[in-house]
Amino acid sequence: MLTAARNDLLTRVGPGTPMGNLLRRYWMPIAGASELSQNPIKPVRFFGEDLTLYKDLGGRFGLVARHCPHRGADLSCGTVEEQGIRCFYHGWKFDERGQCLEQPYEDIANPNPKSREGCAATAYPVRELAGLLWAYMGPSPAPELPVWEPFTFANGFREVVLAEVPCNWFQCQENSIDPVHFEWMHDNWSAHLRGQEARAARHLKIAYDEFEHGFIYRRIREGQAESDPNWSVGRVALWPNAFYLGMHFEWRVPVDDENTLSVAWFFMRVPKGREPYVQASVPTWVSPIRDQRGQFIVSHVINQDIVGWVGQGAIADRSKEHLRSSDIGITLMRKRFFDDLDQVAKGQDPSGIVRDRAAARCIALPDVMRKYNVDGVPLADYDKHPLLRERLAGFRHHYGQPPEVRRAFEQAMGIAGG
Repeated sequence: MLTAARNDLLTRVGPGTPMGNLLRRYWMPIAGASELSQNPIKPVRFFGEDLTLYKDLGGRFGLVARHCPHRGADLSCGTVEEQGIRCFYHGWKFDERGQCLEQPYEDIANPNPKSREGCAATAYPVRELAGLLWAYMGPSPAPELPVWEPFTFANGFREVVLAEVPCNWFQCQENSIDPVHFEWMHDNWSAHLRGQEARAARHLKIAYDEFEHGFIYRRIREGQAESDPNWSVGRVALWPNAFYLGMHFEWRVPVDDENTLSVAWFFMRVPKGREPYVQASVPTWVSPIRDQRGQFIVSHVINQDIVGWVGQGAIADRSKEHLRSSDIGITLMRKRFFDDLDQVAKGQDPSGIVRDRAAARCIALPDVMRKYNVDGVPLADYDKHPLLRERLAGFRHHYGQPPEVRRAFEQAMGIAGG
């Protein structure tokens, strides 16, 4: 249970808020790179700030204020050029640093380079990594952009899935350190939705280990021993707002206090014998969370999570909760965030920030699927592993995988229908 004031500290992320200031110190995934190949300009909103994401004709990515510094026109309606984005209203042009490059009328009628001074647009650096676009919206100097080891895995099919979630980011992230919900939401409730009443194996023991980049959570269910990878290796609540399960990452990026962008990155190693496989482009697609009737979609794993998150309200009221032993991870996560807030208030880095360039080039994480991800197995052996078998059968994480993405996946895997 938290007081209302403590709850606000964890959930409010707008400009000038303590948590907003903390989260801005990390690189955040904000889009799939392939999105801007189809349409080079995208209006976005993060941390309560309206922005324009673009890719200019020279291949540079930019993230600038949504509204032109001239008279406030919408830059997302502008056009991209060889360098920068041009406002459609009066033609002012800005580069990826926000610097004003041209003021067409002024450049003719009143040529004075100083007229561009003081007219810069707010801008944030953007980098491309692993098929994702990452933005840094915090103070200088920016930390290194971590290259998580799964981003370096070869011979795999990747895809990026986005979902717009109408609730606060923190109740989404708390889900990342809550193993017991797998038993009830994704097993028991999911079976009930399919008309089945079988009970899933119960959780017998859970444990948590804190490390530099978050928490490792471990669990044992009925029929499992401590040799099971879910206990011996565990899964990762990745700091500050992500989750790594062995075949995919999930990030919960704050849009504002009451909206979150879910960004999921998936990897599936091609079967042994199909190497080398080089993916030309990482597809990005948006998963709907409601059907045509306005009802929540509950057929897929992350769609089920979203129902759990949104059902807590736009911002969960933690002053009325009753935590128990299954919520130890929740308590640990909150404590670490409060500690990090204190660190930032003292002018220090929060935990998990990487400033060593060499260390950032490849950061290993506990990975229950590492052997499969790195070495691969023959296609005939996929059926022996439940996660590989399920992934071949269909995309169970998000609803709405486009047919062309499924076809590309099947072709990469060498299965019927490719």
